[in-house]
Amino acid sequence: MHVVLAGGGTAGHIEPALALADALRRQDPTVGITALGTERGLETRLVPERGYDLELIPAVPLPRKPTPELITVPGRLRGTIKAAEQVLERTKADCVVGFGGYVALPGYLAAKRLRVPIVIHEANARPGLANKIGSRYTDYVAVSTPDSKLRNARYVGIPLRRSIATLDRAAMRAEGRAAFGLDPGLPTLLVTGGSQGARRLNEVVQAIAPNLQRSGVQILHAVGPKNELPQVDNMPGMPPYVPVPYLDRMDLAYAAADMMLCRAGAMTVAELSAVGLPAAYVPLPIGNGEQRLNAQPVVKAGGGLLVDDAELSPEWIQSNVLPVLTDPHRLYDMSRAAAEFGRRDADELLVGMVYEAIAAHRRG
Repeated sequence: MHVVLAGGGTAGHIEPALALADALRRQDPTVGITALGTERGLETRLVPERGYDLELIPAVPLPRKPTPELITVPGRLRGTIKAAEQVLERTKADCVVGFGGYVALPGYLAAKRLRVPIVIHEANARPGLANKIGSRYTDYVAVSTPDSKLRNARYVGIPLRRSIATLDRAAMRAEGRAAFGLDPGLPTLLVTGGSQGARRLNEVVQAIAPNLQRSGVQILHAVGPKNELPQVDNMPGMPPYVPVPYLDRMDLAYAAADMMLCRAGAMTVAELSAVGLPAAYVPLPIGNGEQRLNAQPVVKAGGGLLVDDAELSPEWIQSNVLPVLTDPHRLYDMSRAAAEFGRRDADELLVGMVYEAIAAHRRG
């Protein structure tokens, strides 16, 4: 069996694809896996690092919404569809699994021409154009939120790295706190604005940090590799404030934390829900509003707080985050609510859909 993954560009598309690849290989070590990508995407580094084959095709950016530019897409796509077809023919692909992004639509259209089964995964609450179009060509559409409007949608969650999907936060708490030089017994706030950091979150946290420390809360703060680390004067006897450029062991960071302050990307929301870590979500105030939609279901379930970027302030953290961090009962209730909403088995469910699509195709 050979599966072609189409989901390049950003980590939000690539990580679920790689998690599916890992799950396919766990079930059948002989399965062939090839990822489609473009030379400008993160997949040029991430896919080979994980040991999978990568085939590059030309990038054709798609408009996020229907615009006059949409009319020119079929002509611009012609060459990249042909390149995708050649990959499917060369690998004798049994299925194309698309995750959205630049390479997904050429992958879907090439699969349709060659009569190769298609499976779609949509990570965001508001689907992108490629997956909206692709969903017309298949009955196998996996989504990350229970109220998705995509055709034929099945709620499975987002495939996660095994280190996250299998994380036992309580069992690893001591190891996580020791790894970052944190106190083993104090309530802990984890802060990150994603892989590049978020200036707004950084500024607000640096302003409120002394108040949180005086209230008995310690802070682990990933500021982003391109942002300057704040000068910290950890006074003797005060809870630590530990700023780092980035976190390459998110499993240990999640285990160390009692609550998180973060953006609301689909992958972040899925990971925090799966491991039962409550969060104060600050949706990115650009784009088409999908980050707010990503966070709303878990917040509604009781597993988090939600605040607009413009409303985030030291005072808001003092009034809303600090009371949770210093109340073990509230932390426990929010953690349980997040965990009940989260899905740890999305990779296995998606593997099942791949086998189902291939079996249905072979039956004719």
